[in-house]
Amino acid sequence: MIPCPTVNPMGQIAVIAGDGIGKEVIPQALKVIQATGAPLDFTQFDWGADRYLADSTTVPPGGFAMLARDFDAILVGAFGDPRIPSNVHAREILLGMRSQMDLYANVRPVWLMDASLCPLKGMETKDIDFVVVRENTEGVYGDVGGVFKRDTADEVAIQEDINTWKGVERIIRYAFEYCQRSRKRDGSPRSRVLMCDKSNAMTHAGSLWQRAFKEVAAEYPKIETQHMYVDALAMQMVRDPRRLDVIVTNNMFGDILTDIGAALQGGLGMAASGNIRPGKTSMFEPVHGSAPTIAGKNVANPIGAILTAAMMLAHLGMTAESAKIEAAVLEAVRQKKTTEDLGGTLGTREAGDCVAERVA
Repeated sequence: MIPCPTVNPMGQIAVIAGDGIGKEVIPQALKVIQATGAPLDFTQFDWGADRYLADSTTVPPGGFAMLARDFDAILVGAFGDPRIPSNVHAREILLGMRSQMDLYANVRPVWLMDASLCPLKGMETKDIDFVVVRENTEGVYGDVGGVFKRDTADEVAIQEDINTWKGVERIIRYAFEYCQRSRKRDGSPRSRVLMCDKSNAMTHAGSLWQRAFKEVAAEYPKIETQHMYVDALAMQMVRDPRRLDVIVTNNMFGDILTDIGAALQGGLGMAASGNIRPGKTSMFEPVHGSAPTIAGKNVANPIGAILTAAMMLAHLGMTAESAKIEAAVLEAVRQKKTTEDLGGTLGTREAGDCVAERVA
């Protein structure tokens, strides 16, 4: 991550565990953070399915303004509950937080810790180390559109893809800044930004992205640039991801491509992300979802949540603490002190304890 200025002593962190396995993995992430000795104070919020079913509250009045005003960062678990088929609470909390707090940069590192976790043959740990920077507030996830003549043979559903110059230009600039300031796991500098779109079919949005990319790229002459259509990039990711470095793309394509990236590093249980607004309160979440079928069984992989916590600490300027967490996770993964999905025999709590002990 690109570190922000170090927080004041005893930084304030809002914690929203949410639903399903979020309630199991977030406590493990907090346990690991506390093992680092990081000067942070945590405030728990009960936003999620249980609260919504109890009193119909998704986000209390002024909730997002309070988070932005009173907290240095937000650590989130997962949202989604089969008791709420509409998922209205998840949409209003998670997507609402992203849009109303203008968390416009979704940053997802793809980092292979052990060759045994990658489904591609012949890949080594040095071969998979890239980052996807996804526009987080626009696109087809803006919920702009509607339905006409619902439940008839003439039903029409329209979902608008919203792209503004401001939104596109700033996410592309963020990607170039990220590339310029960050390094790979082996210490070498990042050097390439690849913009992904589908401009051969989505001509209007594609034209805007193409023009913005060309304009911003001219300001960073030392950074190599590349363009790929999303289908070609998806193929490249599963064929040979070794040339990938920093990828910037829109909301929907980024959502899809990062799940492919998660598979390359061992599955969704390994995937961390940050939802960033530079200089402002930002939100960090593992990307695995609430996984209701395994919730409460002490089998969920907590590493995605733990690595998300490491991202949050790095963002807050606590780079030493973040590095301790990543080193401890790497050691646990390579020694198979993990949950069953990674070849280990530990439960969620026990895997969290293992990482926390290594950190301490």
